[in-house]
Formats: sequence, structure tokens, C-alpha cells
Amino acid sequence: MHYPHVVRATFLSRPNRFIAHVLLEGEEVIAHVKNTGRCKELLLPGCTVYLSVSDNITRKTKYDLIAVEKHREGKEPLLINMDSQIPNDVAAEWLRTGLLFPSGVTLRREVRWGDSRFDFYMECEDRKAFLEVKGVTLEQDGVARFPDAPTERGIKHLRELIACMAEGYEAYVLFVIQMKEIQRFCPNDQTHKAFGQALRQAAKAGVNILALDCCVTPDSIVADRSIPVSLES
Repeated sequence: MHYPHVVRATFLSRPNRFIAHVLLEGEEVIAHVKNTGRCKELLLPGCTVYLSVSDNITRKTKYDLIAVEKHREGKEPLLINMDSQIPNDVAAEWLRTGLLFPSGVTLRREVRWGDSRFDFYMECEDRKAFLEVKGVTLEQDGVARFPDAPTERGIKHLRELIACMAEGYEAYVLFVIQMKEIQRFCPNDQTHKAFGQALRQAAKAGVNILALDCCVTPDSIVADRSIPVSLES
């Protein structure tokens, strides 16, 4: 996935979850934050951020904050895409490569089943499957973790994925890790123990748990390689 016009800026503050104040070419401007999560470990005053520039003149702000350089002691900054709307597009590109299902698979987005709307429905010959995507921006010492805030919606999706298998569907959760330099993925029990428990129950029931890291630049993000998933509590 590619953003057509991206500029570099310095993060100043985040008065609420929707907007950030940034310094762009010496001028303080407002940017829409494309991630309503806390991101407290990422958006620190003075850090470098990247803004996607919109040409829509009807918008209140023409900037979207899409990526951030995370400072690490003794290491180069880690570039993290924090656009919460992009993981589904990244997943769609990856699914079309044929690495999970054959390249000719029928692929539909936002398909309702039961009380949930799953991100993808896939069908190929005698196989049919639902897949739910979760974007991951939280990194701790090379370990990617989800969620960064409690998510009852995420637990609901896991329960529905378990239920759909009773009707013959395959079920998948794909964690799109929006950065590189990741050794493994783990549920974030410290933040939401119930989600970690639900993820382990889903895996035990037969839901496939997948994680992919991404090659990230200021103006692009592409799924790269499979990352080991560790479900130990």
C-alpha cells in the first residue's frame, strides 16, 4: 500500500484521540490521527511523525498522521505505521498472493456472519473461510503485542470465529504487525487478560492464529514475512 503524498513533521501534543498538534516546516498545524488507540509509547513530544496530505478541500485538516519513529535507547529509531485503517488493505494484498489460499480465491470484504461482520470471506473449490484482521503497533523489546487497550469487540470476534467452524468454515485471525524487527507475537495479557484467554481458547478450538510483519517506509507498507506466535501465558 502506498500513500501518494507524505511529509515529515514533529509531534507536539495530542489533545484528544482524534487530533494531534504537529510542527510542519516551522508552523504548528493540526493533523487527524488515524488511530484512536492510546499509542502513549509512540506519540511522545518531539518525536518524528509522517503525515499523509489530502487534496480534499472540504476537510477540516488536510493532514493524516500515519507513521511515527519510535525512539529506542542505543538503537536507530523504529519506523511504525500507525494507520488503523490500513491493515485490511495490507491483508487484502497479501491474500491475493496465494500464500494462504490459491491465487484464484473468491475474496469478499466486510461479510456478516451471526452477530459479527468479519473482515474477509474466502471461498475456493470446497474450502470456505472467514478471516479477521487486527493491526498491531505495540512493540516491547522485539515482541509485538495486541491489544494496546481492552477490546471486548476483539473477544466477540474470536467467539464468533469459533462458532462458524461448526458450520464447516475455516477460521483465521491475522495480526498485521505494522513494523519490522519483530521476533514474535504475543497477546498482551497485562493490558487485557481476557483477550489473551479468548485467543488461546480460539487456537485450541482450531482457529488459525497468524502474524505477519511489514516493510514500512514513510509512504508505504507491505506485508513481508510470517512471525512466530507465542500463546504462553
